[in-house]
Amino acid sequence: MSGLLIKGALIYGEGEPVDVFVADGEIRQIGTDLGIVDAEVIDAKGQILLPGFVDLHTHLREPGREDTETIETGSAAAALGGYTAVFAMANTNPVADSVVVTDHVWRRGQEVGLVDVFPVGAVTVGLEGKQLAEMGTMAAGVGAVRMFSDDGHCVYDPLIMRRALEYSNSLGVLIAQHAEEPRLTKGAVAHEGPTAARLGLAGWPRAAEESIVARDALLARDADARVHICHASTAGTVELVKWAKSQGISITAEVTPHHLLLDDSRLETYDAVNKVNPPLRESSDAAALRQALAEGVIDCVATDHAPHAEQDKCCEFAVARPGMLGLETALSIIVETMVRPGLLDWRGVARVMSERPAQIVGLDDHGRPLEVGEPANLTLVDPDATWTVRAAELASISNNTPFEAMTFPAKVTTTLLRGRVTARDGKAVGPGTGGP
Repeated sequence: MSGLLIKGALIYGEGEPVDVFVADGEIRQIGTDLGIVDAEVIDAKGQILLPGFVDLHTHLREPGREDTETIETGSAAAALGGYTAVFAMANTNPVADSVVVTDHVWRRGQEVGLVDVFPVGAVTVGLEGKQLAEMGTMAAGVGAVRMFSDDGHCVYDPLIMRRALEYSNSLGVLIAQHAEEPRLTKGAVAHEGPTAARLGLAGWPRAAEESIVARDALLARDADARVHICHASTAGTVELVKWAKSQGISITAEVTPHHLLLDDSRLETYDAVNKVNPPLRESSDAAALRQALAEGVIDCVATDHAPHAEQDKCCEFAVARPGMLGLETALSIIVETMVRPGLLDWRGVARVMSERPAQIVGLDDHGRPLEVGEPANLTLVDPDATWTVRAAELASISNNTPFEAMTFPAKVTTTLLRGRVTARDGKAVGPGTGGP
């Protein structure tokens, strides 16, 4: 067969159904009665066609913790979630603070071939916050690192952060900050508020995040550089980002699906599956984050997909590792929290899950308009589907999802990477998956 014909799709969920013909990695025709006969056909009746999603914040654990996730299993989860590009954070073992590691991650992602895996380089050597890593070498490598982050740790020293921002400006790369003043979170395990106090859990104040957001906005202003705030979690962060943007500071921010949906009432059971960094906040914070995402104050959605081994979660809350799975549930949670209440339409979903994240890191072939001549990085969604999350059925090796047994709306049915099907009807399709 020559090419692929998507029949009867609603582009951005708008207008009348159309057929989309894809060949040689790009969209070739859009319309009705295209006269295409020699092509594989995907029946997309009632489904919505969107640009493939881009995740700026994914933990794939390879190298070093392949018992919890690999680039292959994480890529499968991403493809099943509608993603065509993910950015793999640097807190691996060894840390991705050298071109040897970042190039390995890039090459391994290409070998798997389910999504484009872009390595994130560490800002500092060993994520220790003391000495800048060789950012220029990583940016010039085969993996062409375009974003740097010590995620999991804050670049807490203001002088180190200032120098990183200055170098990033000359290199044309982005610094993504895990905003957490460590002196305010020592021993903290849960949001500082009435729930943590009642449960006897050490509190994590909003100010720990907000003080770094404010500091880094000022540092970015003075360095004339860009800074990106990882996993914004408080109403105060929303106001700070809004202020910084009003001052012309080049700041962007992401929010996770779990911070949009969940709050600290989940901690009543002491189940460590609900432990995450930053912690689940109060319902008022979640509401502020949803409104900020709708208004564009918060730029995009990022999963912070963080697989953990069972022994790292099935233990006392205080010693459990923070993090949750997120790639396969992200779209459904955005529909639940943003589309159903009328905060976003489907074009808005494309904006926050595909277009803005691609723009933030300067991707040329992801997050593109659904037009003739554009790369065929595409996602088909059944908006009428419902499904129940079962950890055992997810592609990730780990099972630390807080959404177990929850029923969500909408389901990704097909994902295409440069015109090639990488996920279809709940199965990843590609090298190493049993598919073509």
